[in-house]
Amino acid sequence: MSDSPEMRDSVTKLNERSRALVAGAERAGARAMLKAVGFTDDDLAKPLIGVANTWTEIGPCNWHLRKLAADVKRGIRAAGGTPFEFNTVSISDGITMGTEGMKGSLISREVIADSIELVAMSNMLDGVVALSSCDKTIPGTIMALIRLNLPSIMLYGGTIYPGHHNGQDIDLVNVFEALGKFQAGEISYEELQAVENVACPGPGACGGQFTANTMAMISEIIGICPMGMGDVPAEDPEKENVAFRAGQLVLKVLENDIRPAELITRQSLENAIVASAATAGSTNSILHTLAFAREAGIEFTIDDIEEISKRTPVIGDLRPTGQYVALDLFKAGGVPILVNRLIEGGYMSGDTPTVTGQTLAESCANAKETEGQDVIRNVDNAIKETGGLVVLKGNLAPDGAVVKLKNTPDPMTGPARVFNTEEDAFEAVKAQQIVEGDVVIIRYEGPVGGPGMREMLQITAALFGQGLGNKVALITDGRFSGGTRGLMIGHVSPEAMVGGPIALVEEGDMITVDVAQRLIQVDLSDEELAERQAKWIEPEPNYMQGVMAKYAKLVSQAHNGAYSGS
Repeated sequence: MSDSPEMRDSVTKLNERSRALVAGAERAGARAMLKAVGFTDDDLAKPLIGVANTWTEIGPCNWHLRKLAADVKRGIRAAGGTPFEFNTVSISDGITMGTEGMKGSLISREVIADSIELVAMSNMLDGVVALSSCDKTIPGTIMALIRLNLPSIMLYGGTIYPGHHNGQDIDLVNVFEALGKFQAGEISYEELQAVENVACPGPGACGGQFTANTMAMISEIIGICPMGMGDVPAEDPEKENVAFRAGQLVLKVLENDIRPAELITRQSLENAIVASAATAGSTNSILHTLAFAREAGIEFTIDDIEEISKRTPVIGDLRPTGQYVALDLFKAGGVPILVNRLIEGGYMSGDTPTVTGQTLAESCANAKETEGQDVIRNVDNAIKETGGLVVLKGNLAPDGAVVKLKNTPDPMTGPARVFNTEEDAFEAVKAQQIVEGDVVIIRYEGPVGGPGMREMLQITAALFGQGLGNKVALITDGRFSGGTRGLMIGHVSPEAMVGGPIALVEEGDMITVDVAQRLIQVDLSDEELAERQAKWIEPEPNYMQGVMAKYAKLVSQAHNGAYSGS
């Protein structure tokens, strides 16, 4: 490889970025190292496409991505590119749930984005295909692609198949609910283990409309994942072909110079929230779309999200608030069916662009709906007239708190049961010290305080297992999100660690939650709150050094997406 006229003539818009890495006599050292791992002069003369893989064998969500990456790379080579595969981290919410390790989950979103940005930028890649398949790898990869603004695709690895127990489809949430029943003495340990043994039958992300499948849906709607590719389950034989086609497609994306800045717009983010609200999706979709907006420099707020959800009907009957899993949605016709319903109803714009070059409406025009399906309803037969994402405000959460609901519950007022850690709250739940009418406060678990906003599915599922899921309220500056049912309110902002009002609540204070009025209130006067604020002492951080401490110093509050960028 030299500065010959032939080499200069080979430079095209498809590989001009990577020429700085591998072209010319002065880059002989770089080429020598790349040849050591098998690349040839012919390989290095082609567009260099990063394959950012979030593969790990710690858990099922991303376990199969090693194989999918091989299929993507075959597609890249077939289309005339050279793939450069590299890996990044993944933290499983389901595995770390209920432990100190869960604090790393949201933090990993930033690490994933940072690491992909660094590798792609440093190696002057011409384009990127990012593979993701769990709660934080999806937004983490998308955040990286927004930053890099290279021609790129995010491909979702797909949902897990449901498990089967006693003739019923089950998933991971059923395990936590079985745990609650075991703790209440309703089932034996052997029955708990029987549920555990079959709930997760193979690779893929958790099967309901939890965070992974909500964010996968959003990735298709904002256009960064080709429409329909994310719908295909992890173990479906078609997934191999999907990955191959994604590898081929990225060269076309490069040729057409389609970049994330064209896809991630105010309108596409509004569409994303419409879809999440219409399926009672994970409240984490709020955190992540706000983070996308911050990355892209788009003005988009939690109040905008509340307004969008308020005017969007729930038409997706999906777990955990409904009855169906992502596999059922795929069989019904997939995300395109949902999009068509929402565009036709005037709730979603079909004019936004996608990575294929089509508009959103065009990408769904050939959707094939399974006759008789009732996973996605017609708008005139909505499950609920307003969306499943609800933002509450009041003197307990001046900047907002979030609850995911299919139905609007009656107002509730009850005494505060105050816990400064998730562990303390879970011990009280296990000991059956929480009773009907209690309002459980779990604080110092926010973006700064945890740090990392642990998700508390273990506690919520255990309460459901004890029959209390719809008879108590839970409020935290951490997260109740993907698997939430009942009055489980998270993302309280400002959080306790920065002196937010949730830090000032005392045992027995009366708390009111009125979803219809969007109100979350502690029964204290402004004067009493001010007196308590003056006496409040900021606790020592849980971590003094390392990635956790660094995150705590940089991160914004939940109503800004718990975003650690500038």
